[in-house]
Amino acid sequence: MAKDSVSSLLTSVDELFTTQEERDIAKRETVMDIPLAEISDFPNHPFKVTVDEKMLEMADSVKRYGVLVPAIVRPKQNGGYEMIAGHRRKKASELAERPTLNCIVRELTDDEAIIIMVDSNLQREVILPSEKAFAYKMKLDAMKRQGQRTDLTSTPMEPKLSTRSNEQLAAESPDSRAQIQRFIRLTHLIPEMLDMVDENKIALRPAVELSYLAEKEQRLLYEEIGYSDCTPSHAQAIKMRKFAEQGQLTAEVISSIMQEEKPNQKEQFRMPREKISKYFPAGTPAEKIEDTIIKALELYRRRQRDMER
Repeated sequence: MAKDSVSSLLTSVDELFTTQEERDIAKRETVMDIPLAEISDFPNHPFKVTVDEKMLEMADSVKRYGVLVPAIVRPKQNGGYEMIAGHRRKKASELAERPTLNCIVRELTDDEAIIIMVDSNLQREVILPSEKAFAYKMKLDAMKRQGQRTDLTSTPMEPKLSTRSNEQLAAESPDSRAQIQRFIRLTHLIPEMLDMVDENKIALRPAVELSYLAEKEQRLLYEEIGYSDCTPSHAQAIKMRKFAEQGQLTAEVISSIMQEEKPNQKEQFRMPREKISKYFPAGTPAEKIEDTIIKALELYRRRQRDMER
């Protein structure tokens, strides 16, 4: 039998016992060990990879048993591969001094890659608010480009889109539609404020209100937080947003709002920042300012006692 006839026969038999979808997947996907040096991180990857106790445990496991679940990568046009799912496994392999990583190589468009990257990472037990914020935004943008309609990023003034799309996106995520919308708003915070949300210094709901402040207003607030050593409550954040919408949120207004007593707050003595700022270099931490003032008062009290003798 001619070689061409044999090839034609095998192709036809293959088509009889497999679906078109299975044949497409087989063409798009392979599994192989890839040198770590050839795998680059996903652009603007929203999930942080830190060398903490859990990472060290993972590295120890990889050293003993290898990576049990392959990572997912896609080939780059100019050579090498781009990580889609498995950044932590890659880091653990580096710490375990393994030169390669077992990977599924998959042909993916940019938007397909984003959706898989986000979905695979949202299954983790602990995810920072900032990670969810940018991950949800990236996925929603990708869904929009793919033609899927969503109104999760719309404001109350914008026209509402398909409720069905909202339900579908929420069904694919560990958070509700409303919670996803809150997380996405966090992407409008300046990095310093977003770090405070990650550190549980500012709760989610007040953070959402503060995300509507302009960058300059957020920086004024950040300075006030450092000076007063306290963070705004939800009610205070709402007040600041209202003043901002009226174009009246100044440093003085922020300071006045922050001095309002919160429930269960201990009584504190506060002094307007402008009265003492000239005595300290710009950017002096609030704790250092407080310590300096207390030392000055102690010195003043000793001198007063000496004069009374």
